[in-house]
Amino acid sequence: MDDQIDIVLLAAGRATRMRGADKMLEDVPAMLGTEPLIRAMARRCARVGPTRVVIAPGQDARRAALEGVEAEIVEAPEGDGMAASIAAGVRGRTGPVILVLADMPGITANDIYLLAGLSRQAPDAILRAASSDGRPGHPVLFPADLRPELEDLRGDTGARSVLQAHKSRVHLVPLKDDRALVDLDTPEDWADWRAATR
Repeated sequence: MDDQIDIVLLAAGRATRMRGADKMLEDVPAMLGTEPLIRAMARRCARVGPTRVVIAPGQDARRAALEGVEAEIVEAPEGDGMAASIAAGVRGRTGPVILVLADMPGITANDIYLLAGLSRQAPDAILRAASSDGRPGHPVLFPADLRPELEDLRGDTGARSVLQAHKSRVHLVPLKDDRALVDLDTPEDWADWRAATR
């Protein structure tokens, strides 16, 4: 069995709640100044392991923002929801996979590395990041045997059905504060996050 852990960064959403802006291109702090969110998240993933970034057709600015990052870019079918993004991201490999949501700028490379390390100790477990007080969030690591179920997903509920079907295998991994829960969907979310992280 292939025990290489792949990382799939889900970044195909249309960001309709941003009222014309693209949240994936919002600037976030980087080692030298700032960089677009999608680039920052892809670089964090790539520090941990082989990374695929899933975008939608026609998202040329997102593709350009990833130039020079060590990651494979794959496209999900237009209009088929989160499930199509997950299926496109996991297709063609056989090992464990970590699903990372690209609109969660609090997630660090160390957080992703933690899930990967724990998986090697408990290879049958679904490892789901949680807030420090135990509320389930993201990223989520799925063992190798669940890849076929991820490839067969349909609709816009992500991997919820797989988590529900195998809930006895889910182990929560608390991360610092509430960063496993914080995704930024609106201009107000971004303003609040920037104010809190200054």
